[in-house]
Formats: sequence, C-alpha cells, structure tokens
Amino acid sequence: MSEPDKFITIEELSKHFAISTSTIRSWYRRGLIPKETYFKVGGTYRFNLPKVVAALTKIPDPEVKPDSI
Repeated sequence: MSEPDKFITIEELSKHFAISTSTIRSWYRRGLIPKETYFKVGGTYRFNLPKVVAALTKIPDPEVKPDSI
C-alpha cells in the first residue's frame, strides 16, 4: 500500500522553488498553479508538491498549433 500524497504549506513550496511566498500566491491567483494541485481550508493552503512541479514544468505539445488570427 502506498503512502497518500503529502500536502505542504506555502512556505515549504516557496522554499522548494527558492522564491517568495508572494510569488506562489501570484502564481495560483493567475492560474499557473491549477486548483487540482492544492486545497484551501480557512486561510490555509496545502499544496501537492509533485502535482505542482508537473504543472509548472509542463512542456507544450509541439503538435498543437495556436489558432491563427
């Protein structure tokens, strides 16, 4: 049986990326950190580190072309 995913605080997440907590807050407000990678209880956020890393390092598929104007 595998250990359930561990959720970390915003402070731990900012230390992992060596950035400020305000940058993390900006990222989730702008949607760079998808809602399915964290949850909020009251005023406290908890982040799933592997899912956040995967979302932030996602490489766009070169076969998908943006719509031309």
